[in-house]
Amino acid sequence: MTMMRTYFSNSKEMQGVTAKTLTLPRGQTQALRAFWLTALAMALVIAQAIAAQARPESFSDLAQKVSPAVVNITTSTVVASGTGPSPIVPEGSPFEDFFREFQDRNRDGDRPRRSSALGSGFVISEDGYVVTNNHVIESADEVVIEFFSGKKLVAEVIGTDPKTDIALLKVDAEEPLPFVSFGDSNIALVGDWVIAVGNPLGQGFSVSAGIVSARNRELSGTYDDYIQTDAAINRGNSGGPLFNMDGDVIGVNTAILSPTGGSIGIGFSMASNVVTGVVDQLQEFGETRRGWLGVRIQDVTDDVAEAIGLEKVAGALVTDVPEGPAEEAGMESGDVITRFDGFDVDDTRGLVRRVGNTQVGKTVRVVVFRDGKTKTLQVTLGRREAAEGVVPAAQIQEEEPETEAEKTMLGMTLSALNDELRNQLELDTDATGLVVTDTDALSEAHEKGMRAGDVITEAGQEKVNSLSDFEDRVDAAKEAGRKSMLLLVRRAGEPRFVALSLEDSSDN
Repeated sequence: MTMMRTYFSNSKEMQGVTAKTLTLPRGQTQALRAFWLTALAMALVIAQAIAAQARPESFSDLAQKVSPAVVNITTSTVVASGTGPSPIVPEGSPFEDFFREFQDRNRDGDRPRRSSALGSGFVISEDGYVVTNNHVIESADEVVIEFFSGKKLVAEVIGTDPKTDIALLKVDAEEPLPFVSFGDSNIALVGDWVIAVGNPLGQGFSVSAGIVSARNRELSGTYDDYIQTDAAINRGNSGGPLFNMDGDVIGVNTAILSPTGGSIGIGFSMASNVVTGVVDQLQEFGETRRGWLGVRIQDVTDDVAEAIGLEKVAGALVTDVPEGPAEEAGMESGDVITRFDGFDVDDTRGLVRRVGNTQVGKTVRVVVFRDGKTKTLQVTLGRREAAEGVVPAAQIQEEEPETEAEKTMLGMTLSALNDELRNQLELDTDATGLVVTDTDALSEAHEKGMRAGDVITEAGQEKVNSLSDFEDRVDAAKEAGRKSMLLLVRRAGEPRFVALSLEDSSDN
């Protein structure tokens, strides 16, 4: 038996390439097959070796490179100390004199004492700027920086940002200090190697290695953007850097998730792309200056999108527009913000971060969806820090409608607001709307959180002051072919939108 093989060779008789067919004996065919199998096996071995090389044999070179820029931070705070609660001793008790003498002997315990805490940080410039966590130095009377060499310097607090838990310090050194640079946290991928360097549990300089476990984690803050890692992070690591394999800082180690207080492999580092913006502002102004739009918002859900005729379930639904930049630009409650300053808005979190990172005083184009159409507004942003104490202005008083009887609609028993209900609910005298006095436990309204005491101020994005207004809104939505209707609901003054189905709205 023979095997046919085709090879290509140059032919003198013909221009170009011609094909020649050769016939190989069976023995040569088996040898050739064995050769190719051996080559394939060798290729697999080489591939495995290359894959193994992707895992570093050692992190020692990287650790030696970055460690001189990582610092230990010791803070001290004067704490007013007392003897604690006084024991309750009945007057005339035989123990009364004993306890009085005991307290007299311990009068020294009332003197203030100094409390210490430990953390980590890293130098970001040769002239001595140091980044750490705000909670590491918060309320500290003195902050001491200890360098890798053992040298100690007292640091000055330049500025802090509790919202991202970042603080910027400054030390005056006689010579240029070793420092590290920030990297781009946006290009860090799940599975990338990272190392955390810091002062865990007060044990001094320590290095731990792991990978990026997850991206874009949100814990509790408005501007959170955490990198999750399984590199060991413990108490004392707070404020220390998370490095990529190039030696760039891609995160500031801030928190751990643990039932024991120790590392279980779930640590969080504030992403460098958030930190750099904060540090730049602290360095320039000594404080943060975030943009402020002046709206209350909530995410768009499937039923909300259907209720208002929005094709894509995305954007930020405006629930309230207090006095501020958005109100001045003509934004209204019920608008859906779909674009901000040239960027699409996917959800409320993305909008809040985008607004906060925009320069105060900048005029931006904001596209909103209103009444089935898009509208572009020009908004000049204010400063969030200056506006956080602003109280929304009271609404213009409207004529109070005549009191109507209760009516059950959409699984809710509703009643028009009157003075008695306003007093019971501690509402302003000019508050208008319908009060939910009861809900059907099996209804969609109950399932979506509607409860007695809620006040419905809008239905179908129009104000409602009476039960007849509400019925008109329901009828209009049905005639328009809507399957659900959007309600603006206030509870303890806080607004939110709720979309309820109209399919079973025949309540009486």
